[in-house]
Amino acid sequence: MAPKGSSTPCSGVTLKVRPCVAIGDAIRAHTGYLARGYDLVFESPKSDKLSLFDLGEKAYDHLLILPPRSKGFGPALSPKNIVNFINQDGNVLLALSGKSTTPSAISSLLLELDLHLATDRSSVVLDHFNYDTLSASEKHDVLLLQRPGQLRPDTKDFFGGEGVLALPRTAPHTLGDTALLTPILRAPVTAYSYNPKEDLSADDDVWATGSQLALVSAMQSRSSSRFTLLGSAESLQDQWFSATVKVPGSEQETGTANQEFAKQLTAWTFKETGVLKVGKIEHHLAQADITAEDLNPAIYRIKNETVFSIEISEYSNDKFVPFEVPANDALQLEFSMLSPFQRLKLEPSSRTENSTIYTTQFTVPDQHGIFSFRVNYKRPFLTNIEEKHEVTVRHFAHDEYPRSWKISGGWVWIAGLWSVIGGFLAFVFVWLYSEPTSAKTKKTQ
Repeated sequence: MAPKGSSTPCSGVTLKVRPCVAIGDAIRAHTGYLARGYDLVFESPKSDKLSLFDLGEKAYDHLLILPPRSKGFGPALSPKNIVNFINQDGNVLLALSGKSTTPSAISSLLLELDLHLATDRSSVVLDHFNYDTLSASEKHDVLLLQRPGQLRPDTKDFFGGEGVLALPRTAPHTLGDTALLTPILRAPVTAYSYNPKEDLSADDDVWATGSQLALVSAMQSRSSSRFTLLGSAESLQDQWFSATVKVPGSEQETGTANQEFAKQLTAWTFKETGVLKVGKIEHHLAQADITAEDLNPAIYRIKNETVFSIEISEYSNDKFVPFEVPANDALQLEFSMLSPFQRLKLEPSSRTENSTIYTTQFTVPDQHGIFSFRVNYKRPFLTNIEEKHEVTVRHFAHDEYPRSWKISGGWVWIAGLWSVIGGFLAFVFVWLYSEPTSAKTKKTQ
C-alpha cells in the first residue's frame, strides 16, 4: 500500500467505494476490482465512520463513488470535501445512473468542475440506431458503441481498442469551456437526452443531442490529480463484463469489451497509466570533456554554446518505461526571461531501460539578465511536467572580448591608423634629416 498522500503510482492503494445497493451486493457486483490488487474499503453514504480526511490529510488515495440508494449523501461527501480531496492529490471516479435521480450534492460538485447535468437530473441517453436488441428491444436505453479512439493526433490513446461497449441507462452530461476537461466518449449523432418520467412530444425542446452529450469525461487538475465521470454505473458490473449483445440489423451476437474498458478507465483515473516522472536534468557548456563540476553552472555568458537534457519516464500499469512523445507532438525547452527568448524542440538522444533522455543545443542570446530553463509540457491524459531552473547570463569579461585584429570589419580602420602613423614618422624623418640647400652669393669688393 502506498503511503497516504503519496504520488507514487501503485496498484495496491486504498480505494473508497460507494455502493449503490447493500454492501454485500456491491462487493459481489464489482469483484473485478478485487482482482486488481486494490485494498477496498466499502462504506454506506451516510456512515458515521466515513471521513475523507484524517488529521487534515486525505485518508484514502482514491475515491470511487457509485449512485446511492438514498436521495443524498452525508456531510462527509459534500462538494467542498470532495473538491478538497482532489486538491490534496486525491483521484475520484464518479459513476452515475439513469435509473435514479442524481443527488443535488453531486450536481453541485459537477458544477464546481464545469460539468453540467440535465436540469431534471433524471435523464437517460436514448438511441434508436445504436442499442442492444437483446436487453433493450423496447426502451433502447442500452447503448452499443465502439470504443473511443485517439482524441487528437498529438495525444496518447489510453482507452482505444477493438470491441463494443454496452452502456446501460446512461446519465448524460455536457462539458464547459475549461481546458482541464477532456471528453473520453461522446454520444453518437443519433442519440438524445430523454427523461423517462415525462412524456416527450414533438414540440418539446431536447436538452442536448448527438455529440453534445458526453458519456465519459475526464478532468485533470493543474496538480495532476484526476477526476473521471462515467455516465453508466451499471457498465462496471460483472454481468456486463461477460454480456452478449446484438446491434440492430445484425444477425450476429457479440461479446462486450466493458471489462477491458473499465480496466483502462480505472487505471488512468487511479494513476496506473499516463504518469510522467522527471529524472535528472542537466545543462552545461557544449564542450568535449565534461566533468561533474561542469554540470549545471549557475552563470553563463552571452553567446555560449549550451546543451540541455532532461530524463523522462512514463509509468505504465506496473513499471516505468521510456516516455515517447507522440509523432505529431513536440517536447520543447524554453530559455526565457520574462518571455521566451528561444523555444527549442527537445530530441531523444539516448534511452535507458525505463527512461528517455531528451536533449537540445543552442546559443545563449545576446542579452544579460536572469534567465530560466523551462520545460512546460501539459497534454490531455498525461500528468503535467513543469520544470524551471534559473541561471544568470553575463556580458563578456574585459579579457574575453575578441582582439581588434580578429575582426575583419576593423581591418580597414587598423590600416588607416597605421598609415597615419607611418606617414607621420616618414614626415619626421624627412624633416630631421633633410638639410635645406644653401644659397650661392657673389663676392663683391
